[in-house]
Amino acid sequence: MPTIKSHLQTSLTGACPESQKSNFLSTNMEDVMPKILLVYRVFLIAILLWGGLAVSNASANPPKLVVFITIDQLRGDMPWRFAHRFGDGGFKYLIDKGATYTSAHYQHSTTFTAVGHASLATGGNAIQHGLAGNDWHDTATGNHVYCVEDDRHTIIGKEAEAHSGTSPRNLTSSTFGDEVVLATGGKSRVFSVSIKDRGAILPGGHLGKAFWYSSSSGKFVTSTYYYSEYPAWVTAWNKAGHADAYKDKEWALLNDRSTYIYGDQDDKAWEKSYKKLGKTFPHPLGNEDAKSYYAGLRYAPMGDELTLAFAKELVNQEKLGEGPTTDVLAVSFSATDYIGHAFGPDSLEAEDNLLRIDRTLAEFFKFLDDQFGLSNVLIGLSSDHGIDSVPERTQHLGLAAGRHRPDDFIGVVNEGLKKRFDVQESLVKAFWNPSLYLDLEAVKQAGIEVETAEIALREEIMKVPGVRFAATRSDLLKGTVTDEPMHAKLQRAFHPTRSGNVLFVQDVGWYLYPKADEFSAMHGSPYSYDTYVPVMFAGHQVKRKVVDRAVAPEDVASTITTYLGLKPPSGSTGTPLVEVLEGLRD
Repeated sequence: MPTIKSHLQTSLTGACPESQKSNFLSTNMEDVMPKILLVYRVFLIAILLWGGLAVSNASANPPKLVVFITIDQLRGDMPWRFAHRFGDGGFKYLIDKGATYTSAHYQHSTTFTAVGHASLATGGNAIQHGLAGNDWHDTATGNHVYCVEDDRHTIIGKEAEAHSGTSPRNLTSSTFGDEVVLATGGKSRVFSVSIKDRGAILPGGHLGKAFWYSSSSGKFVTSTYYYSEYPAWVTAWNKAGHADAYKDKEWALLNDRSTYIYGDQDDKAWEKSYKKLGKTFPHPLGNEDAKSYYAGLRYAPMGDELTLAFAKELVNQEKLGEGPTTDVLAVSFSATDYIGHAFGPDSLEAEDNLLRIDRTLAEFFKFLDDQFGLSNVLIGLSSDHGIDSVPERTQHLGLAAGRHRPDDFIGVVNEGLKKRFDVQESLVKAFWNPSLYLDLEAVKQAGIEVETAEIALREEIMKVPGVRFAATRSDLLKGTVTDEPMHAKLQRAFHPTRSGNVLFVQDVGWYLYPKADEFSAMHGSPYSYDTYVPVMFAGHQVKRKVVDRAVAPEDVASTITTYLGLKPPSGSTGTPLVEVLEGLRD
């Protein structure tokens, strides 16, 4: 109960200025004691209620299965904007039958896939879960680090290559799935599935099993961290060639074009389609070679269809939800992210994909209902981040926006630093959102104090058009940035050993990514379009309620563990969502 205890301590003394504490302590105890006893009784009642809830959760008809769904890049407004267009059984099931939150925003600025999935699974931010971004620079080795890389564990059946091994090694907190396994002595099982390796590995945690899609083979793969060889059912599923079924097909509009908001905007100059998929409907799924074909399926709703097909097979073959304790299945659907990046969130492709992911959810929920009955399954849904519009589209509408080119701004700040310190060597070595990394050896050789170099770098990057704010590693370590919401989000994105020397935030509408022209649209900022995501729970004993108060996706992990009567993950900073728990109290 550290949160309640801390609150009690603050109630007694912590909220008082130092000058008033002695007065408080010297006050007539006859006046003070009744107040202390009242607070103490409230504290005891809170403990008993909380403990009673935990006991009842753990003992009274727990769900057979917890299913947590992440829809990559599903901005929080999208399920509501398109609600009238959805069929029955998908998003409408969650909205009509569950507890849904209309104002959920991430508390960090690094709104990327790895960070969002880690925050959902652990309830923490960078300092707790360890993910400084999708990628970062290792100052000790000078190497680029991918969020889930681990050279000790290769993809099963593949030759070992640098940066190709994978595991949850870089995740420094337990997940809600880990806590379920620990609490049941290993009787509960956790499985995680996604198109993306990071979308599977991070929700799967340290004690689960993760599978993800190979964009070069069309198979679902895993690493030696999880198995020494593939389970027989996975081998059989892969041999069946499910991905090949789409080779002679096309992605056509689900409904009549006249019913779409963006029906008359099917070919925009800023769209960046994947190879031969093209920019207009219908999109042919066959591509120039096998590898391009399999990779191209990620940029169409068929990637999510494959993910669901594999997840359903996993449930059947592994007999999830049939054991004596609650099992966990995490599924991350990735096509929304790929499509949003390629065509933008305000495109006909993105609109049609939303209608299709709704159908995919409906199929998934029907499957779960047929297998277990939805009253025996706790379902949660959220997203890892939102998305900004394509900057060129924003400019076309008359608003300010732009596209950062890292090679250019690194060159600019290096020239500025050379002039400042009268040195010949470039002092900035790398950029990975949102960090600039100094070449510490070059700084040392130049006889410059690191903190002095950081301050200079912060000032130089702030001169670049399209940069809103920057903070040094030294300031973030000291906690001396302001408590302005955007600055606080940057503080929560900071990791003391994995983040860079200066972290910065782009201006509103500005695309910031190491590859400036790879995608049409991008996320990764502390602005509401990137932090805003849905949070939805349904099934089991969850009551219907639409909640408009501000909550955070970091609340998800502790909500699930509290629902099951367990302690939260080791890095959790979230608060259980009481509306999800109301049915248990009844």
